[in-house]
Amino acid sequence: MFVRTLRLRDFRSWSEVSIDLAAEPTIFVGRNGFGKTNLIESLQYLSTLRSHRVSTDASLVRTGAVSATASATVINGGRELTAEVQITPGKANRASVNGAPSRRARDIVGILRTVLFAPEDLALVRGEPADRRRFADELAALAGPRMVAARSDYDRVLRQRSALLKTAAAAMRSGGESASSVISTLDVWDTQLARFGAEVTAGRIDVVERLRPLVADEYATLAPHSRPVDLRYRPSVGDEIVPVDGTPADVEYIEAVLLTRLSEARKKEIERGVCLVGPHRDDIDVVIAGQVAKGFASHGESWSLALAMRLGSVELIRSDGAEPVVMLDDVFAELDASRRAALSRFAASVEQVIITAAVAEDIPEAIGGRRVAVGVRESSPESGGRESYLLEEDQR
Repeated sequence: MFVRTLRLRDFRSWSEVSIDLAAEPTIFVGRNGFGKTNLIESLQYLSTLRSHRVSTDASLVRTGAVSATASATVINGGRELTAEVQITPGKANRASVNGAPSRRARDIVGILRTVLFAPEDLALVRGEPADRRRFADELAALAGPRMVAARSDYDRVLRQRSALLKTAAAAMRSGGESASSVISTLDVWDTQLARFGAEVTAGRIDVVERLRPLVADEYATLAPHSRPVDLRYRPSVGDEIVPVDGTPADVEYIEAVLLTRLSEARKKEIERGVCLVGPHRDDIDVVIAGQVAKGFASHGESWSLALAMRLGSVELIRSDGAEPVVMLDDVFAELDASRRAALSRFAASVEQVIITAAVAEDIPEAIGGRRVAVGVRESSPESGGRESYLLEEDQR
């Protein structure tokens, strides 16, 4: 799989750009803030319908513009598909495949599969549970639109149920019809939260279970004399929902457990006004030598763990019969010589790798391919005062 053409309009700092790519390394070089990462972010968005940098889509639209458009033509096993998404803040995104409108934006998920490694990935080891949940959700989403739909439905129900809980305590104190209405509405939301939450949780558990040996192998390659590592999904409702025999997670069983936990926590949830049960409270333990790595692993070990999680993700996608596009966002400057060498060897093994760097010298000589310079120029104040553009190209 590789991206043949990327086109953007009013996406971040790019007013308009079209660039042809090939099944080879492409390295975008330019100073920080010039728009290199925005190119990679657009491909990641087309792959997962999520940005790896922000939680809302509004930031993706260029200042002064009404909407942003990202389009990529992808070659996969001789088949050519063009996926396009239009992002309009406050409205549902619109997508198309080969120019034909899709009924839902999530229908384009799976056309392009990517794995992105960025400096922010250190948060996979040292950051908050939300960082690791996002990692698992994005990897599960690459399987296709169904997991994207489950996560979208879960987020919608969680927002509505949380809004109800904020006012539930006052309604319960009033008694009568107000209290009865709260209880009946919570029953409806509980049923939906459990159903969609079970799908999200099962998808994460299965991804983590498949990823565990791959991450262990990649880490052993990166740090052959280091301690063994593992991943462990830690659900807030209890470990009993995680199979111990390697079988797929049981969605119906997880749904039943979630319903039970919601019933048990209802009084406390109403008192606090927050939703205390569900996959939005789960975590993934990154373990080294039997201990959770956060707050325990050294800086070098943390980088190796984060890198192993991304390289393991590539192998996971390959095991499903796909070759993902690998994107490395200004990471070589963060790595020591041995990890740079290991990442360079890996880059040589993938069909297409797209790299950004602030300094060309940060890229190991072993990585050839094409180098493209990125610059910025002044534009109208209404559009943010500057815009990115491509300067020149070098073939190595």
